[in-house]
Amino acid sequence: MKKSLFIMILMFSVMIAGCGANKKDSEDKVIKVASQAPPMTDVVKEAAKEAKKDGWEIKLVQVNDNVAYNDMVTSKEADASFAQHKPFMEKYNKERKANLVAIQPIYDAKVGFYSKKYKDTKSIPNGTKVAIPNDISNEGRALAILEEQGLIKLKDGVGVNGTTKDIVDNPKDFKWLKVDLLNLAETYSESDVSLVYNYPTYISKIGLKPADALFLEKNIDTRFSIQLVAREDNKDSEKIKALHKAMKSDAVKKYLKEKHKDTLIPSF
Repeated sequence: MKKSLFIMILMFSVMIAGCGANKKDSEDKVIKVASQAPPMTDVVKEAAKEAKKDGWEIKLVQVNDNVAYNDMVTSKEADASFAQHKPFMEKYNKERKANLVAIQPIYDAKVGFYSKKYKDTKSIPNGTKVAIPNDISNEGRALAILEEQGLIKLKDGVGVNGTTKDIVDNPKDFKWLKVDLLNLAETYSESDVSLVYNYPTYISKIGLKPADALFLEKNIDTRFSIQLVAREDNKDSEKIKALHKAMKSDAVKKYLKEKHKDTLIPSF
């Protein structure tokens, strides 16, 4: 009797241990990816279909601002993020003493300037406001686009790293309205704003798309490709390798070309 009881207890213990191991194995196959808005979130969902073929589950964690997705990766609440370009990530690293790393560029957004009142740059009056991002990485890109159009002149060699302090010629005497990237679209309807810089993701909130822009970026700088981002300590892990494979799959590239050709260009 005692021997039978012992065997039953032993078998029960093995079953419990087995269930625990299976649960742990299942959890180890889950890759948490923090993202913010379409089309980034759409791409993560598409990559999840590919990862599933290899036994991985990509779990999208959607956030509401441009800091939370980095905070989640830094604090290890998420394994990776997909929501930003490399200069923005580097700015975050510097400010927060973080160790995020860019893993793979996925696409280049078609960015540019929009105007509610004017159909060409010659019509824009002197002294009006131009709305640009208030973070230095996107500010530099916006100013570089204005220089492409001959609307301003930056110091030689500044390129996309410039700020309004680097403007050496401003023939239309533009006044600068610096706004958080998430709120830039709201300035489109302001009466004293002539130009608004924006990404397709955010300008779509007011029903606009790149085809509606007064002008778009001519020379795409690949540093601004939207990147898959992880941490220094997990960049070589099996999870990130699986995520990387799924994100740069032929299926994702096809999805980008077919569903988002008006707003972006695949960068892999």
